Amino acid sequence: MNLTDIPLIDQHAHNLLRPEVAARYPYAAAFTESYDSEIINYHARQTFFYRRSLREIAALLECEAQEAAILARRESLGLENLTQLYFRAANLQAIYLDDGLQPENILPISWHERFISVQRILRLEVLAEQLIPQIEDFDTFLQTFNSQLDPPPNEVVAFKSIVCYRTGLDIQAVAMDVAATNFYRIKQQLQKQPLRLVNKPLIDFLLEQALLIAAKYRLPVQLHTGYGDRDLDLRLANPLYLRSLLESPQYRNAPIVLLHASYPYMREAGYLASVYPQVYLDFGLAIPFLSVSGMRETIRQLLELTPTSKLMYSSDAHSIPELYYLAAKWGRQLLGEVLEQAIQDSDITASEAEAIAFAILRQNALSLYA
Repeated sequence: MNLTDIPLIDQHAHNLLRPEVAARYPYAAAFTESYDSEIINYHARQTFFYRRSLREIAALLECEAQEAAILARRESLGLENLTQLYFRAANLQAIYLDDGLQPENILPISWHERFISVQRILRLEVLAEQLIPQIEDFDTFLQTFNSQLDPPPNEVVAFKSIVCYRTGLDIQAVAMDVAATNFYRIKQQLQKQPLRLVNKPLIDFLLEQALLIAAKYRLPVQLHTGYGDRDLDLRLANPLYLRSLLESPQYRNAPIVLLHASYPYMREAGYLASVYPQVYLDFGLAIPFLSVSGMRETIRQLLELTPTSKLMYSSDAHSIPELYYLAAKWGRQLLGEVLEQAIQDSDITASEAEAIAFAILRQNALSLYA
């Protein structure tokens, strides 16, 4: 199936780095989740993802498939021309940006709006980290935190939590007094800026507060699940840990979007989407970071059980505009291949496959975030 004519809704991505910040990082840093210099400077360049991507980027930029040639071509074009080129080649209609990743180093949403329609995703932990150093009293802090979310700001289409990174997905109910005690404990230990919130009782409590607000407005809440950089304990990134939260009736009307295909827990994520009406999935980051066979298998496993109305495209692109294009290229191509196989397997008809592709690449996100 050729899906290149379907304009994409990229329902989870990140802002590009400011040019002066990007210049401090090796090009290969954008092709790995590791921050380790040994990985970035050598091993990342030995991955299928990096090797494949150099050829694809060079073909688009019309230069040699060598990093030095690509860097020279990028320099001659400039970031604005590069971004326009990649967004156009990706056939993107809109992107939903989580601007909580390196907020001090990124270009603002207004810069991205010069090229494409943009909606904002509000990262909960960043909001808490901004407020805690400024406010001495827990009741005032909680009131301020909730007031920033209720009602959701006009430009915000979803909340996002990185609880998976900070303390894992085994989210527990936390009493108000316990949350307050932990708030004051953080205040006593607060010595430097910026604060990095890693206190599990307070993180869990604030996520529960946000979920209550999200349920009130039926606003999606995106959760990082599955793999990422090494700050994350992959054992606690399995979305099955979310069961008690998903079983809680007070959060039933808050759509939960499990990001990144929950890789390597694709089947577990698909199961949750098949039995809980509020659970949705996307396959960003896994695509384009895996090998071609790995990406194909990821989509195939997600669709083993996931209702096709629950799966959405995203890129999780960040830092450089190339990632938007690479995710779009492979997301379309491999979704098409998996759907073609499903036709041969008699799972679906050709006309159903076309409708499913349209839904996954754009309509499901438009409906969920409306």
